[in-house]
Formats: sequence, C-alpha cells, structure tokens
Amino acid sequence: MSKAKQLRDRMAERGLVHIMAAHSPLSAVLAEEAGFDGIWASGFELSALYGLPDMSLISMTQHLDMLRAIAGRSSLPIVADIDTGYGNAINVIHAISEYERAGASAVVIEDKTFPKVTSLAAGGRQELLRVEEFQGKIEAAISTRTDPNFLVIARTEALIASLGEEEALKRARAYVQAGADMILIHSKKKDPSEIKSFARAWDGHVPLTIVPNAYPDLDATRINALGNIRMVIYGNYGIRAATTAMQDAFRRIVAEGGVQNVHKDIVSVEEIFRLQGMERTEADEKRFLW
Repeated sequence: MSKAKQLRDRMAERGLVHIMAAHSPLSAVLAEEAGFDGIWASGFELSALYGLPDMSLISMTQHLDMLRAIAGRSSLPIVADIDTGYGNAINVIHAISEYERAGASAVVIEDKTFPKVTSLAAGGRQELLRVEEFQGKIEAAISTRTDPNFLVIARTEALIASLGEEEALKRARAYVQAGADMILIHSKKKDPSEIKSFARAWDGHVPLTIVPNAYPDLDATRINALGNIRMVIYGNYGIRAATTAMQDAFRRIVAEGGVQNVHKDIVSVEEIFRLQGMERTEADEKRFLW
C-alpha cells in the first residue's frame, strides 16, 4: 500500500487526521513517536531553519532535499507545502513529478502569485491569481500524478487577502471543478469564526483542510463538530517549540555562567543516540566492518 493510500484510508477510518509540521528528519521522527498521522513538509519551517523569511526564497531543490531526508527517516505520509507551485502550470507539472518521486503523499498548492509572502505576516502582500489560471495549475497537478491516491490539495487565500467568504467559496468550487481532492481554507483572524462560517457554507463534495495557527482554540472536538473537515495541519509548531526551547536554554547558560543547571532539564545524549539510531548503526559496524 502506498503512503498516499494510507493517508486516504486514515481519513476514511478516523474522520480527521492530524498532520504535524517538520523541518528536519529529527523533528519528523519526534512527530511520528508522538502519534501524529502524517508530516507537513513546511515551507515556513524550512525557511525559518535557514533564518530566512517565508517569501519564496527557499528553492524547490532545497525543499525536496529536506523532504527526501524526512522520508528516509519516517514511515508517515508526507504532505508537502509547495506554496504556489514554483511558477505557472508548467512548473507545477515538474514539481508534482519531483515531489511524488521524493516521497510525498500529497501537495498543497496555494492560489497566490509568485513570489508569495507568508499568509500571517501583518500587512504582507497578498495577491491572488486569476481563478482560471489557478484551475490550470490544479489540472496540471492532477494530470501529472502517477499514483491516483496522491492528494492534490488546493489552498485558497481569499480570506487571507480579505476578499470575503463568497470569493473564497467561489474559488474553492472552481478548484474542485478543476479536480482538487481537498480544499485548504485559511484565515488570519484570531478566532475561528471565518473558518466555521466557511465550513458551514461549504457545499462541495470534497473535504476541507485547515491550519489553526491563528485560532488555536479550534480543537479536534470542535473541528469534528463542523462535519466536513478531514485534515488539520499544525503548521509552525515544530519550529516554534524548538525555538522556545533553544532560546530558554541558551539564555540560561549565559545568565548562569555555564551548563551546570540546564543540563538537568534537557534530554540526555543517550536519548539523542536513540533518535539517531546509534545502537543499530553500532551493530551494523560490528557485523559488516572487518
């Protein structure tokens, strides 16, 4: 069974799947051990890992390299954040081939112009493509995939661009007409009112995906009550958690003049060895090196 089929089956069986953002193989391993249903190969998190803003500065090659590394260390399905598809429909054809080959089980493509600005940036430029042009991107993605279970998720940024629910619904319906398997509806409001309203108004035959970064109070119980959301992506919590922990540890080391206290509050080197697979590698060394 392909991982794409595994992801579809989990949605069918569980009703809602939980996808955790990762920016490295290590964070993907931790997400799998925690019990998530899949990995979000996040463009935002990878940009942050490089110390760059999420403004189409990370190349497709860089993202693919990290996705391959994650796929090599995790058995979970990977949902790849490919932003605007790296250009027009021709670029999307190339991207889908590469991401499917690299180990992705799904892609999310958003209807903004290239280059993009991250959705949650205050005052950021949020320009959307013509509906027909984005339909062409979705059609290109659908026609290119080789595994029919590979999910093409169309993300509309109409609410992010303050264009209103009617525009978001119009665009979502058009993207489903073009073949999208799911619709990702995004909002930057600090409460889930826009998302809940859209979900109640949604009359399309494909399910919804959400990313509750700005409205964290929308938990699984409330999401399930809406009835048509099948995937929730925790879009930037991996890099934020890692940053919080490093900021705290680094500042304490400077303030305390050493690691005498911090070392007791962080994982042991032996735990890192376990996550690295050190024991297995040592066994292989003894077995194969003469």
